[in-house]
Amino acid sequence: MNGAHALIQTLADAGIEVVFTNPGTSEMHFVAALDDEPRLRAVLALFEGVATGAADGYARMAGKPAATLLHLGCGLGNGLANLHNARKGKVPVLNIVGDHATHHVKYDAQLQSDIETVARNVSPGFVRTAASTAALAQDAVDALVAARGLPGQVATLILPADVSWSEGGVPCAAPPASPAPPADAQTLAQIADLLRSGQPVALLLGGQALLEPGLMAAARIAAQAGAKLFAECFPTRMERGAGLPAPERIAYLAELASVQLAPFKHLVLVDAKSPVSFFAYPGKQSDLVPGGCTVHTLASPAQDAIASLQALATALGADGSAPALQPARAPGRPRGRLSAPKVCKAVGHLLPERAIVIDEAITSGLMLGVMTAGSPRHDLITLTGGAIGQGLPNAVGAAIACPDRPVIALVGDGSSMYTIQALWTMAREGLNVTTVVFNNASYSVLNVELERVGATGGGGPKARAQLDLQGPGLNFAQLAQGMGVHAVRTDTAEGFCRAFEYALAQPGPHLIEALVPESLAGAKRRVLPWMLRALPSLPPAMALAIKRKIAP
Repeated sequence: MNGAHALIQTLADAGIEVVFTNPGTSEMHFVAALDDEPRLRAVLALFEGVATGAADGYARMAGKPAATLLHLGCGLGNGLANLHNARKGKVPVLNIVGDHATHHVKYDAQLQSDIETVARNVSPGFVRTAASTAALAQDAVDALVAARGLPGQVATLILPADVSWSEGGVPCAAPPASPAPPADAQTLAQIADLLRSGQPVALLLGGQALLEPGLMAAARIAAQAGAKLFAECFPTRMERGAGLPAPERIAYLAELASVQLAPFKHLVLVDAKSPVSFFAYPGKQSDLVPGGCTVHTLASPAQDAIASLQALATALGADGSAPALQPARAPGRPRGRLSAPKVCKAVGHLLPERAIVIDEAITSGLMLGVMTAGSPRHDLITLTGGAIGQGLPNAVGAAIACPDRPVIALVGDGSSMYTIQALWTMAREGLNVTTVVFNNASYSVLNVELERVGATGGGGPKARAQLDLQGPGLNFAQLAQGMGVHAVRTDTAEGFCRAFEYALAQPGPHLIEALVPESLAGAKRRVLPWMLRALPSLPPAMALAIKRKIAP
């Protein structure tokens, strides 16, 4: 048995079912060995960023890692952005990167690079270059154990070609996953006392805490103690919809997040990071926790957040408390000229049960949360690391992980162009994905940021040209059709609803190009920075009302 066969058998024995590939010459023995392992599905991507983003989306929904297969340091570099998103989302990914044969490295051939240095950007916890065929399978097991533990991580195994092709490979069994510890008794007692104190307390939920068992336990705690529930701004995976608790997501705009957190004296983190602003801004604080508010940790990402919340509910005597649940309340069917809020309204009106919604709509998705809050139960996946180009690949992975569930990817026009090749993989694999592209011909969020950072001279033609996508205009329906995906474009709400209903009723991938104006444009965009700067001086009730108007 050569190294490649031993590696693939080891992966399949350990429960790895899918590998997302973009291989090259150095990986050919791995590719050849795939035919001998029926348990491992191989999915080809035309760009490495699609393969890595698909592995991310798969793991978020399957609850276990997929593998990637990438070609040398350059291929890894092409896939780095979506591995960054996976790292920030604490998503388990087994990242396999082919390398030159060990005896070839000294010649510094054209594709030779320092793969380990590149990989450490997204795999700080595990990077290893396999040194021998005999030890390769054990290397793979070590990588898998690192990836699937808490917190989940990207583990990178570098596979030299001769280690793959040489004989002497020995499959290796992976140990069962070790359970993560819950919060200790002292921490539980301290947080329980805090919640009984009568002081204003908020719980910030992330990671595992945003799945149903965690949400229900947190909602019982909130009902018993009068605490506020928040969710991270960009959750890895959040179960939501009618019949579930509905924590309020922290706003993207730092000024609005500060308004949300201002009333609280204590913030309890549950598998979440203490909130900071997405970027630095002149004259503004990066730490969003208000002065006088103390941050506590119930469960770190390395602990079992669900068990910790359930134990805290028991300690508070909240097991019998009635949690506040989101009532079923779908918005009406939109009509007239299409806009981004009307697209969000149509999605909320028509969203099917158990859908997986992937939100990379950027500014066009400002109304998505409120429009889908009372829709049938669904999962939400968001842009955890901020590196755009995640939405379409995530949809590929989610659809493969959950083939019985409809997947709806809402993406901006600019972000979709980063990984547009994912449409081809959707068509090739026959995936039930409905993609909605908001075509507003602009990097709209950057126009907003240009105003917020106070960049002088930013209104000239040269500066503005860097932030718009006009001339030539993009036709996403034609791009999709060229890759085998059924597609339509529309500028009316009626046309969008018809297209969305058709896509949900027919198998296979579909794309709807929604021709919409910018959600934040003109006077609205110019006024926004002034309004945000005024928030700290306004009465708290007025500031909160403005926050809900801008980002409900």
